[in-house]
Amino acid sequence: MTKSNGEKSLIVSFGEMLIDFVPTVSGVSLSEAPGFIKAPGGAPANVAIAVSRLGGRAAFVGKLGDDEFGHMLAGILKQNGVSAEGINFDTGARTALAFVTLRSDGEREFMFYRNPSADMLLRPDELNLDLIRSAKVFHYGSISLIVEPCRSAHLKAMEVAKEAGALLSYDPNLRLPLWPSKEEAKKQILSIWDKAEVIKVSDEELMFLTGSDNVDDETALSLWHDNLKLLLVTLGEKGCNYYTKSFRGSVDPFHVNAVDTTGAGDSYVGALLCNIVDDRSVLEDEARLREVLKFANACGAITTTKKGAIPALPTVSEVETLLNAN
Repeated sequence: MTKSNGEKSLIVSFGEMLIDFVPTVSGVSLSEAPGFIKAPGGAPANVAIAVSRLGGRAAFVGKLGDDEFGHMLAGILKQNGVSAEGINFDTGARTALAFVTLRSDGEREFMFYRNPSADMLLRPDELNLDLIRSAKVFHYGSISLIVEPCRSAHLKAMEVAKEAGALLSYDPNLRLPLWPSKEEAKKQILSIWDKAEVIKVSDEELMFLTGSDNVDDETALSLWHDNLKLLLVTLGEKGCNYYTKSFRGSVDPFHVNAVDTTGAGDSYVGALLCNIVDDRSVLEDEARLREVLKFANACGAITTTKKGAIPALPTVSEVETLLNAN
């Protein structure tokens, strides 16, 4: 974490960026909410900003509407030190919106406005291939697999990144309301499963993808494939489990006062990628990997202590403060 941004290897994040409208009051339904605050989001964009805020070098690849919200989001990426060279603007479709309700326990429910939104219309021929080829880590989710032409753009970007030697990182980030059916979601999420070398799933996603009621080692390892270097299962306030070819284990959580879980998983992923992009051997050294995952857990925990994803993503000094206090 000591190199300057210019020397650091590039982490490219691919997918959607949108605006979450979050109620001014927690614990009420959408219809009961008295008002909403704009909160920029979208998991791949959150990961890119998480990387940059931790001192890493990040770029975002995706499509926004050629509208006020789209240009606002591109501006937020730039303000946070994320390269916007991979962004396209669509003149015919709007930037995606999501209305989010925060339940009293900090968990969320979503209602999406994407019919279609600009991110869904990214075409393979619009990809900035030079940017993608310069990635040492290429990170993505599954929302970009839902419809064409974005699905083809996603597959092409993954292929180009892999050919150029990037480590492929996958966080499915399941959002069931966006898929035509549960069956289609599971099928498409798993359709690119064996390509990724690092995969992070939540406990809920693990149960969804396996059809199991358990989040034990046996269930997790049923998702293992030969190309994988690291499988992570995040357990919310219970920490995380990790699996590699040679070892497995769990890392304890940090206990904080959670007010909004939005972006916690993205913060965790950003922290992990920052710490492996320049030295993949961490993935084969359990002691070092555990330190990295402890750091990632701290990042995720801090992110839950403030409302909204991007404002809550931590800096290295904030993480060190939490690590030193425990």
